[in-house]
Amino acid sequence: MKQIDMNSDAFQAELEKTWRFVEKVNKQFDFVGNPNEEVNEGVAMGLARNRMLYGRRYCPCFMVQGETAEERKSADNRICPCKPALEKEIPEEGKCHCGIFCTPEYAAAQKQHEAIEEAVHQHSRGLTQEEAEALVHQEQLDGDELEALMEARELGMVSFELIDTREHMEWMMGHIVGTDLLMPTTQFYTKVEELGGKKEQNLILYCHTGSRSFQVQHAMLSLGFRHVGNLTYGIISYNGEIQRG
Repeated sequence: MKQIDMNSDAFQAELEKTWRFVEKVNKQFDFVGNPNEEVNEGVAMGLARNRMLYGRRYCPCFMVQGETAEERKSADNRICPCKPALEKEIPEEGKCHCGIFCTPEYAAAQKQHEAIEEAVHQHSRGLTQEEAEALVHQEQLDGDELEALMEARELGMVSFELIDTREHMEWMMGHIVGTDLLMPTTQFYTKVEELGGKKEQNLILYCHTGSRSFQVQHAMLSLGFRHVGNLTYGIISYNGEIQRG
């Protein structure tokens, strides 16, 4: 296998052609690029490399099968833009496997997600109302995300109920300030009836490490609750205010 010098004039010329190819595909199918430019750059370089190695823009996210051109042709290798991406991945997931081709809707959602991640994990600012409303519908939340949502709820930007799924003894040892309901897993089927009229409302569950609340989350979803989130790593991952007793 010959080595490709990415700094060579030949590779840079092929990379320029690849970017024109990407722009053409986006225009033809009404796709857009990934909001993460590192994804686009990595995939484009892989496409250019494969073009120089094999004469075709084989998908760089999969191994190219076949030693000869004839073998590669009969090996069902993915050639960009590949059939699985056009027929299944992009219509169903919003992006191709490699991520360089996206629907406008997927790209917009990813940009919003990245903005939320920066706000809650770098504590650079509070959430906007639009970001809070998007985050509260996320099925799995970490401690920083829940803390940001608690702040947004206090400001009247978003509405949800926070539910502790641990036992009463654990509640007394310490619970998240702002918890609305204690629903022990040992009393789940009795307590969940109290929430029967809230199947369309936003609910967020937590326990000690996230395991019990995860199970309760899926039980509630199976009972017809629409918007149930889970504090993935439990109360031990939460750095907000904790109250004892």
